[in-house]
Amino acid sequence: MNAPVSRQSLSAPRRSHPAEPSERARILIVDDDERNLLAIRTVLEDIADVVLARSGEDALRQLLKGEFAVILLDVYMPGMDGYETAQIIRAREQTKRIPIIFLSAVNKETEHLIRGYAMGAVDYVFKPVEPVVLRSKAAVFVDLYMMTREVRRKAKQEQQLLDANLRANAERLRAEQELRLAEQRQAVIIHSLPLVLYLEDQDATPRMPKFVSGNFTAVTGFTYDDVVATPTLWLDRLHPEDRDRVVDALRARRQGRSYAVEYRWQCADGTYKHFLDQAVLLRDAEGRPLEYAGTLLDVTDRKNLETQLLHVRKMDALGQLTGGIAHDFNNLLAAVLGGLGLIERRVTLGDDQRKVLDMTRHAAQQGAELVSRLLAFARKQKLEPAHIDMVDLTDAVTQLLGHTLGGLVALEWELQEGLWSPYADETQLELALMNLAINARDAMPEGGKICVACRNVSVAGGDDAAAGDYVVLAVSDTGCGIAPEMLERVTEPFFTTKAVGKGTGLGLSMVYGFAQQSGGTMRIESRLDQGTTVELWLPRAPEAARRPAVVATDGSSATNRTRHILLVDDHEGVRATTAAMLEDLGHQVTTAADGEHVSQLIQADHLQAIDFIISDYAMPLVSGSEVIRKLRTVKPGLPGIIISGYADKAAISGAPEGVIVVSKPFTPTQLQDAIAAAAHART
Repeated sequence: MNAPVSRQSLSAPRRSHPAEPSERARILIVDDDERNLLAIRTVLEDIADVVLARSGEDALRQLLKGEFAVILLDVYMPGMDGYETAQIIRAREQTKRIPIIFLSAVNKETEHLIRGYAMGAVDYVFKPVEPVVLRSKAAVFVDLYMMTREVRRKAKQEQQLLDANLRANAERLRAEQELRLAEQRQAVIIHSLPLVLYLEDQDATPRMPKFVSGNFTAVTGFTYDDVVATPTLWLDRLHPEDRDRVVDALRARRQGRSYAVEYRWQCADGTYKHFLDQAVLLRDAEGRPLEYAGTLLDVTDRKNLETQLLHVRKMDALGQLTGGIAHDFNNLLAAVLGGLGLIERRVTLGDDQRKVLDMTRHAAQQGAELVSRLLAFARKQKLEPAHIDMVDLTDAVTQLLGHTLGGLVALEWELQEGLWSPYADETQLELALMNLAINARDAMPEGGKICVACRNVSVAGGDDAAAGDYVVLAVSDTGCGIAPEMLERVTEPFFTTKAVGKGTGLGLSMVYGFAQQSGGTMRIESRLDQGTTVELWLPRAPEAARRPAVVATDGSSATNRTRHILLVDDHEGVRATTAAMLEDLGHQVTTAADGEHVSQLIQADHLQAIDFIISDYAMPLVSGSEVIRKLRTVKPGLPGIIISGYADKAAISGAPEGVIVVSKPFTPTQLQDAIAAAAHART
């Protein structure tokens, strides 16, 4: 049993203001004597938190729970003695640096002291322990532990501050990199746009930006140094028609108002661009004006698209108008030509009278040709597209133009090897090429060469041509050319650049309408005194395309027998002349003014003998197609034809089964052939 600690420990002084438990150091006391433990704790508890262990095993368990400033270890204990416990403590990485003070009541010999030091002890205290000595020895290690911990704490704080600083620097560096990247992206975007950014004083006279950025040189063709060198450059290059309007708009800057104005401005290459000039007034914190910040945006492409859209709408409106005029005019021509035919057949005419009648008929036929051109422009004509052999077409057009072009103009054809076949109405294509060749001839009064170059073109889609394969027929001349301001109008009906009496103004409009209705387009390029090229784009013919079969009719067959025909037409003149024409052909005719009249005839049972119907298509309230359908409910399988001065594809495709469509005006032969074809279709 070890000697107890001296009783003087009971009177050992204590600190009046101990540190918080969580901040204090801890001392581990290991002794198998309960009295020694209590006595030593009383001596040391005011300088550190004291933890008691009654054996070596208990001490090792306490060391697993936390750190200690110093260990007071009794040398002689039952079981695991102090030397063995110290050896284990020194062997563990976590505890090997904790100071150990041996407590011993015996074995003060040198060899025991040396053994203790060898086991890792830093000091020896012999029992009975003097409290002051024990306190001073323990206090040294407690103070050392606290200083070490403080050093570690400060080092940790410094490391945390260093880490935070490094993170802040890294974050700042990343932010700067992102900012630079954003600025670079913004600069690239601005430089890729037709946009100029500028700053300008409110009262700058003449107008002079003090800062510009963006794509200034690419937009205007000038550098900023050019503007500085010539202060009046901006004003001098305004379009004359826009100058006063723009100057008036800029006067608003004197009142501090923002502004937005569009104008044309001549760039360095001499061309005019459309600019949208917008700016707002920047003010300081007290509301005083500082400067104008604005943008100069190149809107030339937008203006060109707007112009094209307006042109398309205008052409569409003209097409609707001309289509309607053609319909009414065809009715008049049908009545005129029909009446002339009646006079010729029913009245004996002298030579002078027949000459007048022939002149009148020729004038009416010219009117019919005029109407066909109007319908071609309006894209309302009835086309019969088919596979066209280009070699046969060149031979046919060359023969047609042989005497028309005259001896001063040569016609040449250039056919690309492996040229496709176009899919279009061959008759209308021949007429279109003749119109283009005649226009080219008229542009070369002193003679020249007309070249028709044909090539294959495949496009992925564009502004005026859908994606697909096309055969392009380019008609070029070396004539006087067309002025740029007139190019937009040359496809308008009745517009011509020729002298009065030299042209109708329908040639190019007919070609334009024919190309559009055929699923293609037309393009014109021209330069004054250099010539003109008109390209006719027509879709490539599919492999399965074949010419429409012609139904052969035998004049002696039952299809040409005498019939009782119901004629329905709301135009009194057409109705009368057509009825007379049918009677001259040997048919019996019953007439009706419209669909309502037909309904009355059906209710009165006046149509039992009717075996054929001829109806106008465009009539008030009920169309010709509906009239035929209604009559077929009473007389199923009734054959018939539709006559029309104007009908679009949708209306024709919606005609009843077996019905033939005949365009006004028509001849007796054409009418009789249509009756035979319709009767054949129902047999």
